[in-house]
Amino acid sequence: MTTHDQLSFAVHIPDAELEPEPLDPEQIVSGEPVVTGKVLWESADGTQVRGLWQITPGVVTDTEADELFVVVSGRATVDIEGGGTLELGPGVAAVMREGERTTWTVHETLRKAYHINL
Repeated sequence: MTTHDQLSFAVHIPDAELEPEPLDPEQIVSGEPVVTGKVLWESADGTQVRGLWQITPGVVTDTEADELFVVVSGRATVDIEGGGTLELGPGVAAVMREGERTTWTVHETLRKAYHINL
């Protein structure tokens, strides 16, 4: 399900099976968070990706992409270096800007649906 020329489709996000995604050990601040995800669609030129992503509890750092996402389940607090703090939970939509350095404190396993511009 990752081609750019597929027909329209629907996915029940809470039950979608996700695949392991590597997490750089240097990003882990505390805990033993595990990341899984699934690309649902990618543009022909590879500049846009839509998919699902999940992380289990723990604290990790990240450098963000240009992304819009909606949290489906779970809770996290995201501290943006030099900026504010985002409180994420079910139904929350968030926009991240490319290059922002963040620290994610995941309180409950968080699952989101996203669209990234690369």
